[in-house]
Amino acid sequence: MNLVFLGPPGAGKGTQAKRLAQELKLKHISTGDILREAVKEGTPLGKKAKEYMDRGELVPDELIIALIEEVVPDSGGVILDGFPRTLEQAKALDAMFEKKGLSIDKVILFDAPDDAIVERLSGRRSCPSCGAVYHVKFNPPKENELCDTCGTKLVQREDDREEVVRKRLEVYRKQTAPLIEYYEAKGLLVRLDASKDIASVYRELESILN
Repeated sequence: MNLVFLGPPGAGKGTQAKRLAQELKLKHISTGDILREAVKEGTPLGKKAKEYMDRGELVPDELIIALIEEVVPDSGGVILDGFPRTLEQAKALDAMFEKKGLSIDKVILFDAPDDAIVERLSGRRSCPSCGAVYHVKFNPPKENELCDTCGTKLVQREDDREEVVRKRLEVYRKQTAPLIEYYEAKGLLVRLDASKDIASVYRELESILN
């Protein structure tokens, strides 16, 4: 099974993809994780990508496509989370899958209102030492601004600041929304209400796939 998870940043695609990948023994491919790793390691791709990410802009297609091709197994069995983001990427993905003899089974669109997303993302705090993630409202640390695991002071990611989040949503609407039409025309798109709690969204996801 090969799935594409589509939707704005903060709609919960990553959380659901991790759980589903574990249950169905699929490979979870998150462009966000791959890019953050490259940024953290300071690779040439990472340095270039960081400039775009800090401004809340999408990383250019050519930086992403080669990276994805390397990590998609020839046998398939993947959840693509955060890719494709543009029509060009979608067409490149079709060509890549065709070359590997694979096809996309379903494209799940995670729908959530902008205000809910802004609240989710701008309240996020992470630990620079161990990578633990918290939320000031939904999952606060026991001690104010300190990581429960290692005691390091928590930070807000640059691209989680409210003004950057709103810019990211604008960019998403403009560049990614056309993908909805593209996959609807192929008969692959299924909409999912991502504004509910995590357990409810996962139940809906399971019923879509069954």
